[in-house]
Amino acid sequence: MKAFTLAETVVVVAILGAAGVALSGMIAFFYKSNAYLLEQTSAVDSASRGLSIAHRDIREASYGEDGAYPIATAATSTITLFSDVDSDGPVEKVRFYIQNGTLYRAVTNAAGNPPSYVGQSESITTIATSVTNAASSPLFRYYSAAGSELTGTIDIAAVRSIRIQLLTDLNPQRAPNVVLLERSTTLRNLRN
Repeated sequence: MKAFTLAETVVVVAILGAAGVALSGMIAFFYKSNAYLLEQTSAVDSASRGLSIAHRDIREASYGEDGAYPIATAATSTITLFSDVDSDGPVEKVRFYIQNGTLYRAVTNAAGNPPSYVGQSESITTIATSVTNAASSPLFRYYSAAGSELTGTIDIAAVRSIRIQLLTDLNPQRAPNVVLLERSTTLRNLRN
């Protein structure tokens, strides 16, 4: 049986070391040159998941535990409605709103007999970050049963469908440009 000599072992270790340094350099270069793109992709993916949550909650809006109409308030950057967000039976009060470039969901459980949402604490979660919606690009648009957009002060009794348009941009001073995520939903549980 023949073994490696010391010189052969040193050559093999040197070659493997050089290959390791070259490979780690290539990996570092990839992440350095694509870091922003990877962060933007992560932000868009997070916003997309948040948009799915908002879509589901709005679609399932129903009458509150206190008998309140499914939509409590409706504006271009905020909506308050009632929906069973955790599928546990009781209907929660849900508020979506933008604050400092972040879209939040605040959930309030009803308590007492008769049930009431007044005085109960909100559980707030982040739905999406890097949100760039402004007055010229509303987050929520409301439509009547005929498909006409409701503008100005929204008549909540006339709302039959809602379009959510979420604009996200990790760094507005850098390309790639703003990403638009959009979903439309019809309120399923309204009584005529």
